[in-house]
Amino acid sequence: MNILKQIVSEKKKEVTQKKNLYPVKLLEQSAYFNSPTVSLKDYLAKKGKSGIIAEIKRKSPSKGILNKYISVEQTSIAYMQAGASALSILTDQQFFLGTNADLMTARQYNYCPILRKDFIIDEYQVIEARSIGADAILLITAILTNEKIKRLAQLAKTLHLETILEVHSKEELEKLNDNIDIVGINNRDLTTFKTDVERSIVLYDLVPKHFIKISESGIHTPEIACKLKQKGFDGLLIGEQFMISSQPGQACAKFIQELNQLYASEDMRLDA
Repeated sequence: MNILKQIVSEKKKEVTQKKNLYPVKLLEQSAYFNSPTVSLKDYLAKKGKSGIIAEIKRKSPSKGILNKYISVEQTSIAYMQAGASALSILTDQQFFLGTNADLMTARQYNYCPILRKDFIIDEYQVIEARSIGADAILLITAILTNEKIKRLAQLAKTLHLETILEVHSKEELEKLNDNIDIVGINNRDLTTFKTDVERSIVLYDLVPKHFIKISESGIHTPEIACKLKQKGFDGLLIGEQFMISSQPGQACAKFIQELNQLYASEDMRLDA
């Protein structure tokens, strides 16, 4: 069994347990459930913003422990002060050491778009995302059918959540529908967890123009980020590059500063 199949298998068990422990009616009583959401699309489209979606991720299946004892409060605030456009919070416990409480903490201390990053396979998780203060969810084409994607994205829209559809190939782009807000091209092969940024470059032109587009994973240097921004990507999801630092906020600030300098330099060359 590859890593992705293992994660999905465990996620099914987790969702079943949660449904019994925390029924939907209980989730709907959350203070966040009917609170206004913040548009990730709008923040990524804003001129002058970095487009960086800075991620809090303690562990990954491919790299192991990244930053086990990170302070979500301090790191999320530092990310936003560094110039990030949005936050991504891993909420999977078993494989990433994340929790719903992490996202709720980030929500408490930041007014910005927050993506709930998890392996969403059930309507319950969409409702749960709304109840913990998320503004957007991620749907992974590799683990969902066309019909399931439609149902989950439709539910998200009724709850005023935006949806990122994560794709890895030309064929997966066929799963796009009118309820999707953002297309995320993941440079990571979810069976081997190896990354190749060229995946984003190749697939970019195949995504319908009206979609906001982000590139995910393997963006380890400002030079790579600049190349992707020059290609036209509105956002870049970056986690490990910051989380391996003892001061992720400072690493994010340095990365954005260098990216802005490179991007400005490239713009000057194009104008010349």
